Amino acid sequence: MKKLFNLFDVSQKVNYRTEILAGLTVALVLVPEAVAFALLAGLSPIVGLYAGFVMGLTTAIFGGRPGMISGATGAVAIVLITLAKSHGLEYILATVVLAGILQAGAGLLKLGKFIRLVPQPVVFGFVNGLGIIIFMSQIPQFQNAAGDWLTGNNLYIMSGLVLLTMLIIWGLPKLTKVVPASLVAILVVFGLVILFPSLGTKTIGDAAGGAEKIAGGFPMFSIPKIPFNLETLKLIFPYAAIMAGVGLIESLLTLNIIDEITETRGKSNKEAIAQGAGNILSGFFGGMGGCVTIGQSLVNVSSGSRARLSGIFASLMLLVFIVYGSSIIAQIPMAALTGVMIMIAFGTFEWASLKTFTKMPRSDVFVMIVVTLITAIVHNIAMAVGIGVIISALVFAWDNAKRIRARKRVDENGVKHYEMYGPLFFGSVNAFKDKFDILNDPDNIIIDFAESRVSDMSAIDALNNITERYAKLDKKVQLKHLSPDCLVLLKNADKIIDVDVIHDPTYKVIVDEI
Repeated sequence: MKKLFNLFDVSQKVNYRTEILAGLTVALVLVPEAVAFALLAGLSPIVGLYAGFVMGLTTAIFGGRPGMISGATGAVAIVLITLAKSHGLEYILATVVLAGILQAGAGLLKLGKFIRLVPQPVVFGFVNGLGIIIFMSQIPQFQNAAGDWLTGNNLYIMSGLVLLTMLIIWGLPKLTKVVPASLVAILVVFGLVILFPSLGTKTIGDAAGGAEKIAGGFPMFSIPKIPFNLETLKLIFPYAAIMAGVGLIESLLTLNIIDEITETRGKSNKEAIAQGAGNILSGFFGGMGGCVTIGQSLVNVSSGSRARLSGIFASLMLLVFIVYGSSIIAQIPMAALTGVMIMIAFGTFEWASLKTFTKMPRSDVFVMIVVTLITAIVHNIAMAVGIGVIISALVFAWDNAKRIRARKRVDENGVKHYEMYGPLFFGSVNAFKDKFDILNDPDNIIIDFAESRVSDMSAIDALNNITERYAKLDKKVQLKHLSPDCLVLLKNADKIIDVDVIHDPTYKVIVDEI
């Protein structure tokens, strides 16, 4: 058994009891979430449950790091709502397969590394927005079927059971960590409802529309029954592209969060390939697809899991619930799961980020707030992260545009030196041009880039403009200390004229061959 799990990069020191208990807890939490997200997309609950099993098992085995849990998610469900209403399940399954192909392709092309370009304020905004979404998604549990708020005994019972669940999750780890606090809380509240039927609180079966809605057989392979033509591709590709982007962003940002919690390092490209494979299989086995679920991943990690076994066991238990245990799962009170998810929401929210408001630059605070609001209100993670990255990039470019400087001196030979420092790129070219006194400069000028860098074609064009102006006055310009990549840019720019590039010597160290 150990050799088998070692093939999946699992440490040999696996606490099997902790992994199994964590997996059981995750499986219990996955059921209502999968049901809720399937209903949100206008699909049958079993479609969400199948997605949880297939996605969870695939990524648990082949994913970029142990501990993360995948399944149906709200971010993906929101993308599919319109297509589900207009074209139905078969087109959804085809979209999921195509999204998986795009994700796997991104992983094979090693595009997962670009998640490093997401600044910390964007990550803070992302997790804060998710925390708000998770919390807000629990509010309907305090409403009846008509959408009215619970009152009287119904409200007191629901609130009491939720608070009891939260109290156990908060307090039990202070006494013992032998068993996951979330699992104990679910079982205690479940036991109370069984012992005291008069409590009459809402159950998972009620939320799903009956126990039969979460019952099913083993998922069977099936090719989506749609026309395979260009018109179909034009229809589903936009949904697939958005789903692939949202899934990768949520999965890879969650990977970074779990990395920080566990003080380990996951593999983003491997995770992207696993997510793609999971969605491809999900589409062929009747699931709605999904991505990493940050809530369940945090439940898993907070329950002590550090290996792949918990995710594998959670997926298998979810299948057991679907096939054999639907009648039991249907009786679990929603109050217990609501309490668990509220505690997850509190744990997800980066409370420390609020303390940085007076310490972080105002631009970073603005980015964090914008990403939080877009994530929480629009529920579009791709848009939120994209806008956050764009704003951060623009602020970075603006700040660096002001950092181009020049030290000026005339040597004993009458040659004027401009010693540049700071990046020369599209944002700083105007400030760069203002540094030169072309009319009053001597006949020989050296522009030294030892502390600067020519970054793009806008910088090349600025150099071209400067040299042309000097050339009109019969003055000679020399460029010094250009890096090899800058020289390549100059070589490729046909417009650069009348420039004598000073080639600095390249030094090599002689070493003994081993």
